[in-house]
Amino acid sequence: MRLPGRTIIVTGGAAGIGATYAAGLVREGAVVYIADVADGTSIAAELTSGGPGSAVFARTDVGDEESVRALVSTVVGDRGRIDVLVNNAALFAALPPVSYDQISLDLWDRVMRVNLAGTFLMCKHVGPHMAAQKSGRIINIGSGTSLKGHPGMLHYVSSKGAITALTRTLARELGAHNVCVNTLSPGFTLSDTLVSGNPGLVEAAKAPSVATRSVHRDMHPADLLGPLVFLASEESGSFITGQTLLVDGGQLNT
Repeated sequence: MRLPGRTIIVTGGAAGIGATYAAGLVREGAVVYIADVADGTSIAAELTSGGPGSAVFARTDVGDEESVRALVSTVVGDRGRIDVLVNNAALFAALPPVSYDQISLDLWDRVMRVNLAGTFLMCKHVGPHMAAQKSGRIINIGSGTSLKGHPGMLHYVSSKGAITALTRTLARELGAHNVCVNTLSPGFTLSDTLVSGNPGLVEAAKAPSVATRSVHRDMHPADLLGPLVFLASEESGSFITGQTLLVDGGQLNT
């Protein structure tokens, strides 16, 4: 186990890639708080029964500051500290491709509220606790699309590009407190929520993604577990911060 007893928050951890993150961290011995608007009670119970770590579900809307504040208060009250924050919650799987000039302001604001403001709010309320304990890891989930663009997804890609800027700036603010802030950026990943919820996007993006990778195969959530645990654990030391770790089978070279 590489994360025995560590207290970790995973936003958007009730389904999709987030659920894979939560499961992988529990297997490494962590106590994982699954923060999601969707019900994560059953997956938390399942992960706890499988051990060696455990999981707790805490219903949370990352776009609502009071909800975020309540989550952080609960975790600190239960555990006394927060070791790792994984900002995974995002609107993506349910977004059909749409031309830039057909994106309503309401939709734009909704994507930014969850993907960007949600990440900001979690950092805003978790960061001071990490600074006070003089340790912590914040892992913001970005996207390889922010490096190359993706037609029909301007709202999503823009939100993920902003995540990179947020990470770089926050790393400089929290570095003096021994808190590392990095971005984990997946390539096009076939999560169960994407495959079942947005088959049109899968059909449009799957073949081109595979064809332009150095490793010519589909990408699955399990491909992200090693990099995630690396950033969350002592394996990455305390001197890697402000960086973007791109995991996409060599589609893009950084």
